[in-house]
Amino acid sequence: MKCASLVFLLLALLAASTATGAAASPTPVAATNLNDIAEAYVKLVLAIGQHDADYVDAYYGPPEWKKQPKKPLDTIALEAARLRDQLAKISAPTDEMERLRLAYLTKQLSALQARVRILKGEHLKFDEESQALYDAVAPTFSESHFEEILAKLEEKLPGEGTLLQRYENWRRAFVIPKDKLDTVFQLAIKACRERTLAHIKLSPNENFTVEYVTNKPWGGYNWYKGNYRSIIQVNTDLPVYIDRAIDLAAHEGYPGHHVYNALLEKNLVRDRGWIELSVYPLFSPQSLIAEGTANFGKEVVFTKAERLAFEKEVLWPAAGIDSSRAEEFYAVQDLVKQLNYATNEAARRYVNGEIETNATAAWLEKYALMDEKRAKQSARFIEKYRSYVINYNLGEDMVRSYIEKRGGTEQEPEKRWGEFQQLLASQRLPGDIR
Repeated sequence: MKCASLVFLLLALLAASTATGAAASPTPVAATNLNDIAEAYVKLVLAIGQHDADYVDAYYGPPEWKKQPKKPLDTIALEAARLRDQLAKISAPTDEMERLRLAYLTKQLSALQARVRILKGEHLKFDEESQALYDAVAPTFSESHFEEILAKLEEKLPGEGTLLQRYENWRRAFVIPKDKLDTVFQLAIKACRERTLAHIKLSPNENFTVEYVTNKPWGGYNWYKGNYRSIIQVNTDLPVYIDRAIDLAAHEGYPGHHVYNALLEKNLVRDRGWIELSVYPLFSPQSLIAEGTANFGKEVVFTKAERLAFEKEVLWPAAGIDSSRAEEFYAVQDLVKQLNYATNEAARRYVNGEIETNATAAWLEKYALMDEKRAKQSARFIEKYRSYVINYNLGEDMVRSYIEKRGGTEQEPEKRWGEFQQLLASQRLPGDIR
């Protein structure tokens, strides 16, 4: 009924314009129609959430919309198709933000349709799934690519045993003791927040709380609650290494997920009334921007030199770790980071049906240099979230490339912050930054 009423509304408005002898004005009609389509889109996202508990990552729109009767997946698919048909009939606006909005709703609905097909049992290959859900395809790397990086690590970590054993033995010295974890993490959050607020204005009401949890397939998670509030959870199943303090504080908090969601709420939901941003469907193109900006955010908030200096002066002493080894630590970790795409390759093989969960963990041990427990945790993540993994590494690389091509380099920090904030506070999707 909702979709039919939108068509009647559009026809009525056009008829009224003709009857009064006035020239047709497509902008007001399109704006009204987009608002109604946006409302219907939000309700469809919530409807899928009744079938898929992981789908709705955040929602702070009208509470009564969550109480709608459960719709069959076929009905959701049909309504999504009707909304996309309506969007296709709207002329592209001349205003950039309005144009981005039209493209956003179109792409998000396309991903919603794909998610419905998957929930109904359709199996997509890894690249097909990532294209359908996240509007992006990650590059493919062979085993030899990772073997070359591992060979460089062999030189950095000589000694007895396998490279993985040597790596694990070496980095035990850099674990944050559990009784100091909150102290170190809060110091990292404070620094990231202060640096972010020096460049980005946030609501004075913004805040988040930190919880330490166990038995999760991820290392950290931001649950955005609306009204500029987040809950950030840190998983303590596995040892937390000293570099993770700033990584998590920046990714989940400042200038990552917390700031991203707060800016969208302020600039688009509250200021413009664009209700579609009050819901965040996890399996959608929006996730590549969300994860990509969160990962790249740690480079925006600290240059490499600034981060090293801050950690040596503040975080390492707070954790009781020998700060004289910081340069040694990052010389190795910078190489290990180059193995990031190994997770994609493990996920590609798993999603494509080439390997099972245990083999996925074994592949990660060999090519991503993960210990057994960490590899199993990552395999659990892949099993649950599948091609979502591309949003972290490919997303980060795409965001970095987009911002640097627009002049936001490390040598131009103000420009970098400006471009970063503009990306955070808009409806740009992978196709807009590719």
